[in-house]
Amino acid sequence: MTAKITREDQLPPFANEPFSDFSKPHVRAAMEAALAQVGSELGREYPAYIGGQKVTATQKIRSIDPSCSSRLVGIVQDCPPELGDLAVQAALGAFESWSLVPAPERCEIFFRAKELLRQRRFEFNAWIIYEVGKNWAEADADVAEMVDFFDYYCRSMIRLNQPPELVQVSEEKNRLAYIPLGVGVCISPWNFPCAIMGGMAAAAAVAGNTVVSKPSEDAPVVATKLVELMIEAGVPAGVLNLVTGTGAALGAHLVRHPKVRFVSFTGSREVGCQVVENAAKVSDGQRWLKRVVAEMGGKNAIIVADDADLDSAAQGVTAAAFGYQGQKCSACSRVVVFDSVHDRFVEKLLAATRALTVGPAQDPSTNVGPVISGRAYEKVFHYIQLGKEEGKLLMGGERTESDGFFVPPTIFDEVRPGARIAQEEIFGPVLAVIRARDYDHALEIANGTAFGLTGAVYSSSPDRLERAAREFHVGNLYLNRKCTGAMVGRHPFGGFNMSGTDSKTGGPDYLLQFTQAKTVCAKI
Repeated sequence: MTAKITREDQLPPFANEPFSDFSKPHVRAAMEAALAQVGSELGREYPAYIGGQKVTATQKIRSIDPSCSSRLVGIVQDCPPELGDLAVQAALGAFESWSLVPAPERCEIFFRAKELLRQRRFEFNAWIIYEVGKNWAEADADVAEMVDFFDYYCRSMIRLNQPPELVQVSEEKNRLAYIPLGVGVCISPWNFPCAIMGGMAAAAAVAGNTVVSKPSEDAPVVATKLVELMIEAGVPAGVLNLVTGTGAALGAHLVRHPKVRFVSFTGSREVGCQVVENAAKVSDGQRWLKRVVAEMGGKNAIIVADDADLDSAAQGVTAAAFGYQGQKCSACSRVVVFDSVHDRFVEKLLAATRALTVGPAQDPSTNVGPVISGRAYEKVFHYIQLGKEEGKLLMGGERTESDGFFVPPTIFDEVRPGARIAQEEIFGPVLAVIRARDYDHALEIANGTAFGLTGAVYSSSPDRLERAAREFHVGNLYLNRKCTGAMVGRHPFGGFNMSGTDSKTGGPDYLLQFTQAKTVCAKI
């Protein structure tokens, strides 16, 4: 890639980064070597990055391995609000020059970051496995998605940089340009510590903005490694600033800062609503309304109709419910099954779930690893106890004696649509099975929550599938496949209602969130 690329047609067609095939001996050996190398580096301390400088704070945050809570992954800075202010100031100082860098030159930097991440793929996989408990395949998919984001967002910026056609008349010349907003705060979660954290920051920066990144305190080491990679690729000082700390103190302070122009947030509904509320308040010295891009979770349903391929449906529901321990905003936490096929489907669902292996994320045979933290562990078991009152426990639900935060895949049957375990986001490996009389009833149940992120329907009826496309009110609907696994460029991702602002990450319109359109009309 060179800075001479000014049009997308000068690039090869976009293609998603392939996943690693760990059944191949040389690929498996490379992953094992990366785990050993990263394992030898655990426990180190990492600075914050402000204006190109490494910065430390008095207080620290310890990041632990959820597969083995006695294992320290790394130590990062617990940055106070004052360091957040310095980061905003550094980003503000860098904005004037960075916003004037031609878009192809900005893209060249992030194309380089893509290649660096490709080269260090297994290393990043290993950090993700240690810090957030993803198994080998889930960690690899996280890194592959970030490779895609680097590539796709550069292409999107090159496309936006081409002046759109406006109506022209003889007495004037009209043009429109997409220009950056200013300083943005990116508050990212722990469940996709590479793809979401990096995707937010890269999209905002490639569009000409400067960024203050505040990752989750449960995944700060992966975030630090990715920021270091982008700096190595050539991101100038002050364009990308990293401050680690808690959401309640540091994150909330950054959202309220009068010099912040936009906030990009992924996390819970509760915190997302607070972000929207705080960003809406105009502070002294603030000259704009802050833009908020928010993705706030889901309570996603898969409908299994009486004409479904029940084997395929059982496999899809199992993967969507228990992949990464149900800790995806897209995860299936409700399966709505027609009465007439309920018993046969549940039998197949239980068989598919029993085939899963629970264990440490570092073990290549593990399907289901730990939940992220002790807090998450207790929250999930709170809902499991509630589920025992609201439904019939079919499997799972037991605590295990371990140094890790392991929750077995848990399935409740005979759950009412209005039950709390069918309405509230649990963010763990807990699935509610709900009976439906017919297709009308199934759609009513599926749409019967405050969320609207993902959903799926298994049916062989074209009419039913087309009706779902019209009436199943979610941002990402999947027909005859699982409701997780959105691919950049193929499945632009974002939800309705309390699932957020439907920003459609990995889609052709996403960079519009980080730009403003300026029209210039010149009289001839």
